Amino acid sequence: MAKVIAIVNQKGGVAKSTSCVNLGIGLVKKGYKVLAIDFDPQGSLTESLGYQNPDELEITVATILHCEMNGLELPKGYGILHHEEGMDILPANIELSGGRS
Repeated sequence: MAKVIAIVNQKGGVAKSTSCVNLGIGLVKKGYKVLAIDFDPQGSLTESLGYQNPDELEITVATILHCEMNGLELPKGYGILHHEEGMDILPANIELSGGRS
């Protein structure tokens, strides 16, 4: 059975991304499968996991949401990136805010 852990706070700079990365990698080391979903248009969690230019990623959580809203079929695992320490991430970028700048 899957469990969901949400790390949320409207204020920036309160260590949400840092907490998520550390908790996620800790759970992976304990043998759990972890998928982190970045819902920040700045892509902070995505960057924290080594993807330095999230705005250049073609498939993100915004892409997935767009496909779901339009009833498009997606292949299993579509858009999920695999971090070297075993944690998976569905990345985010500026598209989540409604478009590119």
